[in-house]
Amino acid sequence: MKPAHLKPSKKKYPLLWLDIVTVVCAVGIFVTPFYFMLLTSLKNSREAGLLNLSWPSDYFHFENFSQVIRAERFMIVRAFLNSLWITAGSIVFLIVICSLGGYVLQRLSNKFLSVVNLMILTGLMLPPAILPTIWVLNFIGVYRTLFGMILVETALHIPFCTMLYRGFAAALPREMEEAAYVDGCGSWYMFLRIIFPLMLPVTATITVIQSVSIFNDFVNPLYFLPGSRNPTVQLTLYNFMGQFDSAWNLVFADVILITIPPLILFIFFNKKIVSGITAGAIKA
Repeated sequence: MKPAHLKPSKKKYPLLWLDIVTVVCAVGIFVTPFYFMLLTSLKNSREAGLLNLSWPSDYFHFENFSQVIRAERFMIVRAFLNSLWITAGSIVFLIVICSLGGYVLQRLSNKFLSVVNLMILTGLMLPPAILPTIWVLNFIGVYRTLFGMILVETALHIPFCTMLYRGFAAALPREMEEAAYVDGCGSWYMFLRIIFPLMLPVTATITVIQSVSIFNDFVNPLYFLPGSRNPTVQLTLYNFMGQFDSAWNLVFADVILITIPPLILFIFFNKKIVSGITAGAIKA
């Protein structure tokens, strides 16, 4: 009879099938659509209209990308700058507001903060109201402006980000804060120099997740930033669908251009996303 450590393990086969299923799903759901978009963007208009996975019959038409970039007086370039500005501004506001809010909600407890916590939880469940938001933006004079769009994106993502910061703050030991107070630290100095640096994992998670979400947002700019004066990258696709309705090669070239930046961001920082979300899950 063979020793136990020499017997073949039967646990490898389920794991092997799981790996095979994962690879097949990844290829079918992610790789194949991206391959189809990239291949179609490199065809001429006649072959792109067939919408198949065949290679171009003559050569790759890289000039499709330059044509898309030059269209409407370099509208896609302006759209990239606008989207970057909206994304960066929203992320800064979210980090400042939600880090402070999540930490305070975790450390303090009173009736007022209980109401605030209830409002934040309600924001996770209720959809945004379009017409009242437009009325408020128009009343304060920021409707159809980039700053108004930053305020909208910030408000929509505050509940989720605050809950992440609150869960992470639950894992931070209170002894550090007590020691800082004993050494003479004020509340603001203690938060900025001790607490906030420890929140870097969840801050990186929020930065990556919300950057991809805000950069790829289509519905909110369509409602709160209408018109062609301040386009975003997703609205360029909406405009090109009407302008190049029969030129699928140009449409997919625009899709590739607006997909690559968030895709690269997600690929390089996906580990930080998982670590930041699960960091405070045990004690939250």
